[in-house]
Parts: sequence; structure tokens; C-alpha cells
Amino acid sequence: MRLLVADVDRATGELLELDRRMTIVRLGQDVDRTGRLAPEALERTFAACREYADVIRELGAAKVRFVATSASRDAENRDEFVRGVVDILGVEPEVISGDQEAEFSFTGATKELTGRADLARPFLVVDIGGGSTEFVVGDDHVRAARSVDIGCVRMTERHLLRDGKVSDPPGEEQIAAMRADIEAALDLAEETVPLREARTLVGLAGSVTTVSAIAQDLPEYDSEAIHHSRVPLDRVREITSELLRSTHAERAAIPSMHPGRVDVIGAGALILLAIMERIGAEEVVVSEHDILDGIAWSVS
Repeated sequence: MRLLVADVDRATGELLELDRRMTIVRLGQDVDRTGRLAPEALERTFAACREYADVIRELGAAKVRFVATSASRDAENRDEFVRGVVDILGVEPEVISGDQEAEFSFTGATKELTGRADLARPFLVVDIGGGSTEFVVGDDHVRAARSVDIGCVRMTERHLLRDGKVSDPPGEEQIAAMRADIEAALDLAEETVPLREARTLVGLAGSVTTVSAIAQDLPEYDSEAIHHSRVPLDRVREITSELLRSTHAERAAIPSMHPGRVDVIGAGALILLAIMERIGAEEVVVSEHDILDGIAWSVS
């Protein structure tokens, strides 16, 4: 769950960030299996809401918009989630469609890149989330978008769990089954989005930014070093292989690894690798600006 508080100036096209933070709440925990939001996942989410409410109040935000995505779309008990958010933040979460989610991601990710002569268009913006991945192709505006149900949490729970625990490390059959699932989802995405027409791949969200941090061997997570970094295909392939061969303790020891991402980063990296290989991308341009920035522009 993420927060952005910003001053947005439409006249100058500038977005001045006042506060940006993230709390891994795993709202999608077990949704793929049970169809419901788990009580402990809801409590983690509401705790983050309470923290964010304090920040919003302290900074005096004039407008607040809460956007909910994949996990809450799928859940039978989403009303419980909505009531909790309204009680804490005073606004109702807007459960947006996958296409809307993709539109916000594209705007946030590409607004700074459109004037760059070294980046060919069209862009393919890929937002790898916990429950879903959004694909958007566009130049200055979106041409085609699709959300498919592959994400780092969903793939981990579907393929890498044994007796309720993440395999440490997973077996070759588990990895192969996960890869087949991802490829099938890419086939689905390609039915409506011309993925291979893209000339620049822009990757968003925690799985991609973590791969960049590992590629740069950062001593800690550094947003400035990660934003607009470029990671070559060969390096993504090496990192993915290393993550899928490693144990929980080895992944947790990576200096830039967020504790909440330790068990799901292998699946997230594999999704990124499969996308790059599918479209023939030589590198991924990593963006820290994404759906949050797109949402901020939408309310300005």
C-alpha cells in the first residue's frame, strides 16, 4: 500500500513530491485460493491507513483519492475493506478496472520521458503488482491496455508454496509451471496489446525496482539511483536465476531487499524476464514514478 502527497501544477507540468512511502501489507494474501481478503491482511492494511491518515492530515492535503486494484476486485468480502478505509481516511476506495489502472500507470511513468531523444517510442509500460500485471502501449497517449492476473504474490502462492510455505528454493518443475502460467497470460495480453511494437520497455513497481537495486549492487534501497536506471536483459536473466536458486536467508541478506518482498521477488523477476524475452527488449528502463503519479495528475 502506497502513499503520495504532492503539489501538482498543471500550468507548468510539474509534480512536486512532498511525501512518498510504501508499506507492504500483502492485501492479496490467499485471495487466489479463497476468494476472500484474509483478516490479518485487512488488519495490516488498516494499520497502514492509520499511519497514512496522520501524514495526510499533517501535510494538509486538499484532495484525497484512494484507488484500490487487483486484490480488492477479486475478493468476496471487499465491503469489509471499503468500510475500514472509509472509517479511517474518510474517503471510499475506488475499485478501478484493470484498464483504468493501466492508464494511470502509463501517465505516471511516461510524463517525464516523452521529451527524451534517447528513448524510442512507442513505450510499453509494464506494472508488475502482487495480483496482476498491467500492460500499456502508447506514445503521448495510451493506444492499448490490458490487465492480466499474474503478479508476484499470485504466482508465488499458486506455484511456489508447499505445505503452506514457500519452497526454499523452488524445484525446477515449480519454476517451469510458473513460467508456463506467465507465458499463457502474455498470450492473453497480446490479444489486445501489441507488445512487440514497443521500442522502449518501462518497468514499474517493487519487483522491477528491486531487480534494479540488485543489478546496481546498492548498499541500501536508493530511489534516486533506481529511478530511470536501465537494466540489460542478460543481467535480468542472471538475477532471476540467482533469486530462484537462493534460499529465504540468502534473499533476505540482499542489502536492498525489503523484508516483505523476500518470498515473492523470484516470481516477480521471472515475470519481468518473460516479458523482456517475449518482446525482444534489450533493456528495461526502471521508473519510480508510476500509478501514484498518474492518480495525482488525475485529481489536480
